[in-house]
Amino acid sequence: MTAERSEPHLHRLTTPHTAAAVGIVFAVLFTASIVLIRQAIPADPFGTTEWLEAGRSRLTVALTLSQFACIAFLWFIGVLRHRLGDLEDQFFSTVFVGSGLLFLALILVTMASAGGLLLADQADAVPVQESAAFAHALILQISNVYSIRMAAVFMISLGTIWMRTGLMPRWLVAPTYLIALILLFAVTEALWLTLVFPAWVAVISLFLLTHARQAFPPRRTIRPRT
Repeated sequence: MTAERSEPHLHRLTTPHTAAAVGIVFAVLFTASIVLIRQAIPADPFGTTEWLEAGRSRLTVALTLSQFACIAFLWFIGVLRHRLGDLEDQFFSTVFVGSGLLFLALILVTMASAGGLLLADQADAVPVQESAAFAHALILQISNVYSIRMAAVFMISLGTIWMRTGLMPRWLVAPTYLIALILLFAVTEALWLTLVFPAWVAVISLFLLTHARQAFPPRRTIRPRT
């Protein structure tokens, strides 16, 4: 008499409802890194390079925080895609995910540029004034213009998805469009404009956390095929 073989129980891999908290983590870390960078780097890219030494500690902390902020934002994209589920559309999802990844890439390029300047200064190989000015202007342009535009596209695509699917309430969709248009067309280097995006991410994350049951279905048990 042979012993009965018990079939293993497999579980579908699902997103825990607490995963939405990564948006808040991103908002806190990204805001802190941007504020530190703004405090360390002067607004005029054509001034002296003395800020490299004076703002070294702040830039170092900002570079460290930004790395974890980017990781948290990548997880945040995954949380939003999971909420879409079977309602996902290839066209809008491509724009949504693509703009989010481009935003991350631009932020990483910005931080890499700042880190390169710090390494050059630490190695007693401080670049000439023209090179330092170019790197300084590059950091400001990417962080204040191009990454913000990609964040706006990210918000517009999400707002459109939410409006057509009804996944999010209207009182969140309308402000999403409004903030996205401001980020897309505003021509200013004000600090508050850069910080609007992480604030929006924090609000969306709080909503997902407070509506966890609707956002994340319970885990189901799957039996293997014989």
